[in-house]
Parts: sequence; structure tokens; C-alpha cells
Amino acid sequence: MSPELHFLDLENIPIWRQLQIEEALLRSDNRNWCLINRGSPPAIVMGISGKPEELLNTSLIQKYQIPVWKRFSGGGTVIVDQNTLFVTFIFNSAEVNIPGFPEMIHSGIQMFYGSLFSDCNVVLRENDYVIGDRKCGGNAQYIRKDRWLHHTSFLWSYESKLMDCLLVPPKMPGYRNKRGHEEFLCTLHEHFSEKESFFKKIFTELQSRFHVRTAHPDLAYSVEKREHRKATVCLVTNNQSLTLHHAIYPPSFG
Repeated sequence: MSPELHFLDLENIPIWRQLQIEEALLRSDNRNWCLINRGSPPAIVMGISGKPEELLNTSLIQKYQIPVWKRFSGGGTVIVDQNTLFVTFIFNSAEVNIPGFPEMIHSGIQMFYGSLFSDCNVVLRENDYVIGDRKCGGNAQYIRKDRWLHHTSFLWSYESKLMDCLLVPPKMPGYRNKRGHEEFLCTLHEHFSEKESFFKKIFTELQSRFHVRTAHPDLAYSVEKREHRKATVCLVTNNQSLTLHHAIYPPSFG
């Protein structure tokens, strides 16, 4: 019997709201989930251990008024906008037979994406999704004892001027070879007819593996009201520096 999966389809939800929802579903719920989202306004998202002084061009961030967030999971720093496609899986290890170890999670998710990307040869390379030697998607994970989360930001397209808000990081995958953003990145829009065709393929693949239940956002909202640890925080720009700010926002989907 196929495991049950709740599918949450989000649109025009800011990435910080998506992260808050994911954190609640990971920590306060025991169901399997897949979340998709597109249409987020521009924002920078850092991994929980990221150092702003090493990763961010603060002057450009101030110029473009880009909010900066630290997510509760690990991984690198990304800038997202309305052309970033988000896919997140939250699974109980035993139900999907994927133990909570980074390499095994990557391997299991790569197998899932295999049929979606058969025409454009997207593969996992040093924890990134690449076409050839150029990155089209970045991953981050959070692992608990018997439950884990894996989220991916895919580049449908991007604005070069916003990408310049990110410095070339001191630690990078070997295949990047110190290349700048334009030489290192590629996009998916040349390989899919439209964004929705990409998400439809994901939904079809999920249906072949799970008993899929389409979830209304109100279900996630009810989970979010439960008491749980909240580690998604924003960084506030102040005099060319960024400081941690544990802002409390109303749990709104608008």
C-alpha cells in the first residue's frame, strides 16, 4: 500500500512565509508532505550557519531593499524572486524507506526527479542540481530522529542585478571552480514549456508513488498554530551591517 502524502500548492507566498509553514509541518505534524510555491517577491535566504559578512553585498541589498532571512535548515545562501520554483518534501523516514542521512536523502530525491528531468539531463552534483556543469537548483535539509525535510530552489530564470547581491562564497563546490554567477548558473525555462508544466510533472510523479491528498492552506495554518520551535528569523540591515531580528509576523497567507 502506498504511503499517504499531503500536497500543498502555494502561489505568490513570500519565501519567509513558506519557511514558517515548513518549519511548523516538520516539527508539529506527523504526516508526509510535499509543498510547491512560485511567485515569491525578491528575498535572500541564508542557511542557519551562514555569515552575512562573507556572503552578502550589503550595499546592493540596501539599494534594492531586499529582505534577508535565515532559514531553520542548513545549506547555502540563495536569492529568490517570482521566477524561483520551490519544491519541499517532509517525510517520515520509515514510510518512504529513506533513512535520515544527507547522502541517502539526496539519493532518494534524485531518483524521484529522474523521470522529470529525463529530457534535459539534470543531475545531482555536489548537492546541487546541474545541467552540464552549471547549477539550476540548490538544496537544503533538516534532519530529525525519524523525520526529515528537503527543500530545493529551482531557477526558472533570474535577474543578474539581483544575483550580484550575493558574493562569491569562500566555500564553494569544487565544480564551480571560482566562476562568477553568470558563468556558474543556468535556468529551466528552456527545458519546460511553462512553469505549470514543471509542477504538473511533479504532481503526476507523486501520484505514481503515493496516495496523494491535496491539502488546503487552512490545514497548514492550523498546524502552524501549535506550539513549536521557531528558528526562521530575519536579518535587519543597519549602517552597512546585518543584525538578527526575531520578528513576529501574523500567520497570514496573503
